[in-house]
Amino acid sequence: MTLFLQYLRSVLYLLQIYVAMLLLGIVFAPYAILSKNGARQACKTYARWAIWSARWMVGIRTEIRGPVPEGEVIIAAKHQSFLDIMMIFVALPQAKFIMKRELMWTPIIGVYAKRLGCIPVDRGRRGAAIAKMVQDVAREFSEPGQLVIYPQGTRVAPGADKPYKSGIGVLYENLQQPCVPVATNVGVLWPRTGILRKPGLGVVEFLDPIPPGRVRSEFMADLETRIEVRSDALMAELGFDANGIHHID
Repeated sequence: MTLFLQYLRSVLYLLQIYVAMLLLGIVFAPYAILSKNGARQACKTYARWAIWSARWMVGIRTEIRGPVPEGEVIIAAKHQSFLDIMMIFVALPQAKFIMKRELMWTPIIGVYAKRLGCIPVDRGRRGAAIAKMVQDVAREFSEPGQLVIYPQGTRVAPGADKPYKSGIGVLYENLQQPCVPVATNVGVLWPRTGILRKPGLGVVEFLDPIPPGRVRSEFMADLETRIEVRSDALMAELGFDANGIHHID
């Protein structure tokens, strides 16, 4: 019965956040068309609503740990679900995301992503995609902000092993900016697929920055170690054994 009720709460929660996305997208549209700040406020309003309502509807509490970056930095984040996107976006002053190109054509999300200056990437083109990404990032960084990239290129389920892609290393070399690793455990509570949302404390943690100027191979190894070790520790706080790949009830 408890599992059934949690499933029902999850269904109702997901329904209402999609309705909220549509309504807020329409209400904020005139402001967003006139101003990038309007688009940013619309997205932050939505993300705050989704995070707040998750607390009382499905029991997911959230916490930001570590110093939140404010200047021009690269944010290299572990990506497990839609929840970590919203938490990072609310926390950062001026986040811009590198995102797969298909999302730019989705209703509401795509329109607002374009207004925010998010950078689309064609993941199937590899080398050409990376070169285009670097060009687009250089153009968008005419305005200050924090560039958020997911080094593994997509959402990764807790315990799954997926390699870190070269794009983050190329950006690190070209931009010559500090890179802030970000760890999370939210995928244990809000999985990348499925409907059920589990109660617990979802954490996004900003780690110590990696200064510019490191050799790419050393940077990549250090980045992966920091993110994976800390993410495993955060997931363990929820009773998830990353090595055994199972949830300890």
